[in-house]
Amino acid sequence: MNSRWLQKAVAIGATTACVLALGSTAAIASPVSIDNSFPDAVPSWANTANDQGITADDTTVEGEIYLPLRDKAGAEALATAVSTPGNPGFKKWLTPDAWIKRFAPSQQDSDKVVGQLKAQGFSITAVPQSRLYVVFRGTATQMSAAFNTTLHNYNFKGSTLVGPSSVPRVAPAIAPLVQGLSIDQGRLNTKPTNRTAGDFEESDPSAGIGTDQARPKPKPSAECSNYYNEHQDSLPEAYGKTAFSTFGCGYTPSQVRSAYGLPNDPAGKKLFGGAGQTVAIIDAYASPSMLADINRYSKDNGLPAMDSKSYREIVPTPAEFSDQANCQFPSGWQGEQSLDVDSVHATAPQANILYVGGFNCGGGLDVAMSKILDGKLANIVSNSYGNVGEALPQDVIDGTVNIHLQAAGEGIGLYFSSGDNGDQAAKLGYPSPDFPASSPWVTSVGGTSLEVDRAGNYLFETGWGNRLDKVISNPDGSTAYESPAPGQRQGGGAGGGVSAVFDQPAYQKGVVPDSLAKGHRVSPDIASLADPYTGMLIGLSPIVDDETLQTGDYLTESIGGTSLATPLAAGQAAVAQQISGNVFGFANPALYKLSKLVPSVFTDVQPPKTPVALAYTSAASGNKYLNTLDQDTSLKTAKGYDDVTGLGSVNFKLALFAGLVSR
Repeated sequence: MNSRWLQKAVAIGATTACVLALGSTAAIASPVSIDNSFPDAVPSWANTANDQGITADDTTVEGEIYLPLRDKAGAEALATAVSTPGNPGFKKWLTPDAWIKRFAPSQQDSDKVVGQLKAQGFSITAVPQSRLYVVFRGTATQMSAAFNTTLHNYNFKGSTLVGPSSVPRVAPAIAPLVQGLSIDQGRLNTKPTNRTAGDFEESDPSAGIGTDQARPKPKPSAECSNYYNEHQDSLPEAYGKTAFSTFGCGYTPSQVRSAYGLPNDPAGKKLFGGAGQTVAIIDAYASPSMLADINRYSKDNGLPAMDSKSYREIVPTPAEFSDQANCQFPSGWQGEQSLDVDSVHATAPQANILYVGGFNCGGGLDVAMSKILDGKLANIVSNSYGNVGEALPQDVIDGTVNIHLQAAGEGIGLYFSSGDNGDQAAKLGYPSPDFPASSPWVTSVGGTSLEVDRAGNYLFETGWGNRLDKVISNPDGSTAYESPAPGQRQGGGAGGGVSAVFDQPAYQKGVVPDSLAKGHRVSPDIASLADPYTGMLIGLSPIVDDETLQTGDYLTESIGGTSLATPLAAGQAAVAQQISGNVFGFANPALYKLSKLVPSVFTDVQPPKTPVALAYTSAASGNKYLNTLDQDTSLKTAKGYDDVTGLGSVNFKLALFAGLVSR
């Protein structure tokens, strides 16, 4: 590490220590019910236009009751103070026991809610030590009777979800103790936010996917590239060119570390790899082969082996897995878990990893988070999942934000992926950032397309947004594009945009343009590699039977999405904490303040001066495409802050500065 960087960083840290408090922000929260009705428990999609009729009586449904904080304003003030450089309360975090004692609902109130639910015939799935919520299960008949409504099936963008057909009511005896209620299956729409090259073809009949299961896969006309322009392919003319670098094979951990400038010890004797740090990862379910897979991956990529001390799991038993069909089964989450573990280990090879699995993709994820927070098992938590925009009942959003406030008050940084479907307008009919990434109390991680040279050095980044134009054959044998470049096929892009739920947090004021924010929270905050066409290699032994959890042979594949960007950023945070000897906690106030003081330490991802495109040949269909980068729906990269990459791409130079700012 260059000593001049260190001297500058120390100076910045000293300057930042004089910064005044940034203030606080709050969700537009629902008050505790003054009667026993909960109108904010009705999802926006539970309407007449989407109604498919009454839910079958014996359908099992998960519910969750959220209890109010004893002093929400105080919890917000604490979260702000402990996270804001220059505030007298900076880094004076509470222990889990102290936070629970000061802010959590009382044991007596929690017991009353649990007792009422049991009396109504529900089974209690979980009550965390913090008592912030109760997860329970029952049949549709039980739910309808207990909450004075009728559950119906609703069509939500092609999925059938269960929800209340009228405003639900809780028993009057516990109504004053309840902040919010969830008795719909919308939360089971939470999915991993990862992408692979060519997955846009699945809904494209012209691509040939699924037309002939036995059809052999054609060989691509040009090899993928291990670095920019390693291989080129000829395409019809676009942007004044006919030869384009082929899409990426997927970077190795050493390429990612090199591109983002992993620093060495000043004496060159020791790698900074997050030693002494623990990064927690949350996903649904659990891979049965994760430890063996990460060690195979480590051996192949020159990373340290992991054991039962450096890699630990807190996971439900397979018998406890629930809602598997709605949640895409354990096999649907295994790739996410492998991606997260591999990515953290790639960027922080000396850090410990704790994987905590949810029993489903709904309340199970809350329970997994609470296990970490209630025991403070880590101070960095990577979360590579999200909902479809903010299309959740306000009760669910408010209850989830209470969990985020607990994390911030305890000095735990929550990193959430911003999403993989751009502004979500294609699914929702209107633009929206994804929740939980849009919460003002978490760090939202957006995505970039990253290119490196032969030696693994950083070349350039663009905002992640793939627009693909199919190459077609003309009657005379020549080729052309099916539409003018960049084409009409959206192949994924980083989530982000302006929240319709949260006011602008004080830390974003003066950094996020007023013309963009208009007084609201904007996502993301930072960004890292996410484009599946430049992605990263991961390894896993895929689950081939979701009932027995039998796995197949170990394989490697390239994958992307903000599911990749988030654990990469979490690993970088672990290294930064090691370098500085400081814990960040909730990092946003320090990051935004740093962007004002030394904006150059962020890699500002701006629109390329001339369009950048890659050649892509699908191994599934044989179709060839021009893939133009930085085409993320209505979201646009710009100089300074933007709603694709936030403050910019993170790197280890930034990690050094951010660590010292956090003193």
